[in-house]
Amino acid sequence: APPPPALALPPQGKYSVRGPRVALTLSSPEVSASIVAVLEGVFRTLGFESCQRREASVQGFLGELASFREQLDALGGPVGCAFVALVAPSGQLGQPQQLVRELSRCGALWGCPKVFLLLSSAPGGHRDAGVGSAGLPWFRRWLRPSATTPSHADVLQIYADAQGNSSRGPTAGSSAQADILMVYAAAEGCVAYRDETGSDFIQTLVEVFRADPAREILELLTEVTRRVCDLEVLGPDGQERCRACPEVRSSLRRRLCLRA
Repeated sequence: APPPPALALPPQGKYSVRGPRVALTLSSPEVSASIVAVLEGVFRTLGFESCQRREASVQGFLGELASFREQLDALGGPVGCAFVALVAPSGQLGQPQQLVRELSRCGALWGCPKVFLLLSSAPGGHRDAGVGSAGLPWFRRWLRPSATTPSHADVLQIYADAQGNSSRGPTAGSSAQADILMVYAAAEGCVAYRDETGSDFIQTLVEVFRADPAREILELLTEVTRRVCDLEVLGPDGQERCRACPEVRSSLRRRLCLRA
């Protein structure tokens, strides 16, 4: 199979990540400690100075994010970048966009890139159904309010202020006000395989980010997609060999490097 095409880079300019950089891993008690440890390693590699770990039931995620938001607002100044990983058993995140909107209310995060990693921590051998748009062109739907993000597959979301103006107010969750990058671990008609350290997509993303953390985000994701598409795994019947196929949607207008 031919390699996936490189993702088109924004023409010019960069999103600013100057200022304190904060990261949070919020997981349910059932989540494997190895997944949490891997995420914290990625945060350190990307240069996030403040890395917090919180554990709560999935029903308590919203309250923990509200507490985290209040903590950031109490700092009294803007934050350069925020990276939040939400990890729960497959299908239990419920309404993840409600969690994203909660953090978007944080005044300290206005105008800065906000990264959300929604992870399923299914036991080894579990296969998630593929997710993705029901057909093309997806861009017209992209301009309309999106449906709830599927909770049964790993998703990377990045929201960045369209104009780089920190005075505009919260932008996360609004396609009218924010530049958005969405990466699904599996496109429609494909599956996302995982073990105790995460899906093939997540494991590959970790490897690529650790190898060159200062690289532009779309360049990193091009490499992630290439590697994942090269992997061969056994299909649901245990006989046929299949390939995973991440899906990337981006309306970023500037270049973004998560490591300052």
